[in-house]
Amino acid sequence: MSVTVLSQDGNCFTLKVCVDPSNVFLTTEEKIQDAVNKIGSLLTSQALKALDSDGRPITVNDERLTSKGLHHKVYQSPYGSVEVDRHIYQTARGGETYCPLEKCAGMVITFTPKFAKMLTSKVSGTNTREVIRDLRENHGRPIALSHAQKIVDFVGSMAQAADEAWTYETPKPDAPVKTVAIGVDGAHMLMVQDGWRQAMVGTIALYDRLGERLHTTYIGASPELGRETFIRRMEKEIATVKREFPRALFMGIADGAPTNWEFLEKHTEVQVLDFYHATEYLTGVANVVFPVDKDAREDWLQKACHRMKHDRGGARTNVKMISTLRNSRKLKKDEDKVLEGAANYFRNNLPRMNYQLQVSCNRPIGSGVTEAACKVIIKQRLCGSGMRWKPEGAGAIISLRCLNQSDARWDHFWKKSQDVGYPDGWSSTS
Repeated sequence: MSVTVLSQDGNCFTLKVCVDPSNVFLTTEEKIQDAVNKIGSLLTSQALKALDSDGRPITVNDERLTSKGLHHKVYQSPYGSVEVDRHIYQTARGGETYCPLEKCAGMVITFTPKFAKMLTSKVSGTNTREVIRDLRENHGRPIALSHAQKIVDFVGSMAQAADEAWTYETPKPDAPVKTVAIGVDGAHMLMVQDGWRQAMVGTIALYDRLGERLHTTYIGASPELGRETFIRRMEKEIATVKREFPRALFMGIADGAPTNWEFLEKHTEVQVLDFYHATEYLTGVANVVFPVDKDAREDWLQKACHRMKHDRGGARTNVKMISTLRNSRKLKKDEDKVLEGAANYFRNNLPRMNYQLQVSCNRPIGSGVTEAACKVIIKQRLCGSGMRWKPEGAGAIISLRCLNQSDARWDHFWKKSQDVGYPDGWSSTS
């Protein structure tokens, strides 16, 4: 297999590609992939050279820099290693050097932006060793573990800085946004030093007038950053969404944790207790009242849940019914505790249990989006068998994963990093 440049006219190349077919077609395909990678490496090299300066003095930040001559460098691209001779600049006083080619190309250390984006996208979904295996076996692209980890740490840290410094636009759905549902929750993950700690996850979901979910933004914070950092990020995102959709109804959906309501009441017009948390209490009541008769238990539970969801004042009716059951039956201490707990839970949350109104207006009544986010953002990636995390690694992966799971945000992050450079307060030496 060989790739030869026959001629070049400006940015146009005429190539000769020779691939010897094999009796085993899989082998032939692998040879074709090698040829494609060689073509990609060749064109990447030429594209990088076109971005370099001509060696004349340049001015950067009002300082005059002069070339120290051409220096050889190996960069990593999706297709393979690329070798380039490029100019390096410095002031007359010496000090830090400057490379116009790397600046213009938006290089991520020694990786091209496409390869850095590709690598970190994969690592946000699975562990780095598995990604290296995938690149080698499926892309014909071997890469050292140390190189990969350096890029992941760098981009992950940059993503965390961007969480604080940058504001992203929310994609404009095709249908008008009628409701914005905000949820917050936590998920525990195992840290190297501190054992099991809680990472925070939040969601901002957009719904149309029929109750169809149009878009979800995910926000997360690793345990070492704490709730204050998470709240600050959530508030920034909420403020952005309110500016973009000022006519939408903002509602908070969560379980019964008081800290959740303290936050949501500040930022939403309507608060709704997660319907499915409420049904769990009704299930406990049904198990006590009908411990043996399964059909009666299921019938009672179905009617109680339907009443709570569709009848005006259904939750209040259930509270009265539970109180009646407590007074009309001889219950064991633990059984009475279950019924008392359910009744108190409902009484404490009655203002947030107007499900009939929310359903009639096609609004969400469950925090499933947020609970699913805890699994998708934290559990699936950071709670695998034997996984324990250092603070830096956990924060990097959570930020990358939130970016990658939020529609269009991953591309926005990379476009912004290429257009405006690093976030405020961040540099390539951070």
